[in-house]
Amino acid sequence: MYINDVVLTYYLLHESVEKGQAEPVEADSLTRELLDTNKCYILDCGVEVFVWMGRNTSLDERKSASGAAEELVRAAERPNSRIARVIEGFETVMFRSKFESWPQTSNVTVSEDGRGKVAALLRRQGVNVNGLLKTAPVKEEPQPYIDVTGNLQVWSVNDQEKILIPAANQSKFYSGGCYIFQYSYPGEDREEYLIGTWFGKKSVEEERASAISLASKMVESLKFLPAQARIFEGNEPIQFFSIFQSFIVFKGGHSSGYKKYIAENELPDETCKEDGVALFRVQGSGPDNMQAIQVEPVASSLNSSYCYILHNDSSVFTWSGNLTTSEDQELIERQLDLIKPNMQSKPQKEGSESEQFWDLLGGKSEYPSQKLAREAESDPHLFSCIFLKGREDNLSGNLKVSEIYNFTQDDLMTEDIFILDTHSEIFVWVGQQVDSKSKLQALSIGEKFLEHDFLLKKSSGETPIYIVMEGSEPPFFTRFFTWDSAKSSMHGNSFQRKLAIVKNGGTPLLDKPKRRTPVSYGGRSSVPDKSQRSRSMSFSPDRVRVRGRSPAFNALAANFENPNARNLSTPPPVVRKVYPKSVSPDSAKLASKSAAIAALTASFEQPPPARQVIMPRSVKVSPETPKSKPESNSKEKPISIRIESLTIQEDVKEGEAEDEEGLPIYPYERLKINSPDPVTEIDVTKRETYLAAAEFREKFGMAKDAFYKLPKWKQNKLKMALQLF
Repeated sequence: MYINDVVLTYYLLHESVEKGQAEPVEADSLTRELLDTNKCYILDCGVEVFVWMGRNTSLDERKSASGAAEELVRAAERPNSRIARVIEGFETVMFRSKFESWPQTSNVTVSEDGRGKVAALLRRQGVNVNGLLKTAPVKEEPQPYIDVTGNLQVWSVNDQEKILIPAANQSKFYSGGCYIFQYSYPGEDREEYLIGTWFGKKSVEEERASAISLASKMVESLKFLPAQARIFEGNEPIQFFSIFQSFIVFKGGHSSGYKKYIAENELPDETCKEDGVALFRVQGSGPDNMQAIQVEPVASSLNSSYCYILHNDSSVFTWSGNLTTSEDQELIERQLDLIKPNMQSKPQKEGSESEQFWDLLGGKSEYPSQKLAREAESDPHLFSCIFLKGREDNLSGNLKVSEIYNFTQDDLMTEDIFILDTHSEIFVWVGQQVDSKSKLQALSIGEKFLEHDFLLKKSSGETPIYIVMEGSEPPFFTRFFTWDSAKSSMHGNSFQRKLAIVKNGGTPLLDKPKRRTPVSYGGRSSVPDKSQRSRSMSFSPDRVRVRGRSPAFNALAANFENPNARNLSTPPPVVRKVYPKSVSPDSAKLASKSAAIAALTASFEQPPPARQVIMPRSVKVSPETPKSKPESNSKEKPISIRIESLTIQEDVKEGEAEDEEGLPIYPYERLKINSPDPVTEIDVTKRETYLAAAEFREKFGMAKDAFYKLPKWKQNKLKMALQLF
């Protein structure tokens, strides 16, 4: 498929059922409006002949149309022509591409008559059909497919330079600005990086170009290892929101480019001010994915499916639409603490608003009730592409693409560039053997692909674009494949790789086998503290905690680790294992486990130090366990009994006090997030658990058990007030 000005001639033939012959349809151009749902048509494209069948046509009419198409091919003596049959509403991309215009695909309506026949059939078979057609399917929240426990840095772009934003404000963007973010997170055997740009709706073109240039230099300085993203306001993917967690977009901007633009065009400065009137739409799926978007402070900006925050210099209102859930309403409190933290809000329910509320919005008016539609992900399409850069006076270049059907990972050739289109976002995959100049054109290739809309789906030019380098594929890309990390980490060209696999018996051979770290999709604290950003502690069940463990315990954990705790889109690499002839793979596994248990036993049998050791409560002894005996007796005790009688957790440092739950006790002043002498190696999302019971009651005004019965948002609000969250 080429993007050029070649004019192709097609013949649109109308199937006349009465005569049984195909009659040409007179038209200047091919448009969707020429096709009548009550008729069948034949589209002759030379090598391809399409038979289009309207939904309201009979079986005889369709058979007659197919027969006419076959007769047309025979009469023209074209044995190589292929006949394809297409039903209205299920047109293929190839068929739609023959038309100059084709409307956005809509769901095919199902007639009530058809519904009734199916329902009657089910009733005769004894099926209760009440409510089957009325209940809408429950929509699952999309997964971010990225570890959200990494480190985030954000820069704002001002002319040709980038300015680092303090951690406390790095989730607050302006619609008139451009931003660069760098996110590092645990990968396979190294840190993975995602470097991206975010463009506000009112940002200027010069600063967008500057942001792309600066971000590309950052990627190039890291030897093209990071994935790169280009994101526009209003089209943010789930990965972006999950990384930022709490995201706020204000109107206006502070960059010199934006200020210059509004001055030259004599436009009003919409930059949000503390004492001005501002309206924010609150959206998201939970504390780890919530946004507040500033909209026009008028009643028509309201929507019954959302919650809003409205404020001026002296008042704050929260408004909840009638179609919102309790989860939506909890997000208001969280965002209110970020937008107006020191003011008491006045809750407003749709239909019972106060006059003061409407006065701030300039009076009542009609507003919608349907949720804002977002681009949905659809079946992915993979394209191989060649980008022929234009001359100096024509920098646009030409893009040649060819779709690969039923694709697999093996279709990604290391010498080429590929595009994966999922409708809601596109990925430009760049092979290791691609030259540096072509790597720098990857973003231009993605933009060109969106511009020409190869799949005829009316793609937006602001669809998110990811640049992915071979060997550094993020999990939100590999999930579209049955992925083997070993293949993407091989060296050499495609021929050399295939030869190496053949010589190795069909298995990729690596100098160092790589294993993907299980990805945690759990949440993280939103406190913008640097120590918090390190996220050294994560309590996701898919993530193995190793800090504070002994080498013996690590060896044991590694052997008993659940092999299924992996990202399903990235299966474990097949690593060739050589065993002695007398040892089977199963016996080898048993031997490694036995060695690990022996190492654990040895760690238990080490002689105690001279000073007294305080046994941590995290090593809980069952009631039947006898008191400690001399070392000789401990050796006689079976290892299985000793292991079963212990619940091994992270050790508490010697000399530290403990509470009833076996946790160490620390004073409040050391647990605060802004403490000059902070405590290390604690769960920073649960600082309050390390308070003594008396001090906890003093600070919170209640006991711990009463506190943990409160809703989660209420707990977090109390912790924020005490600087423990």
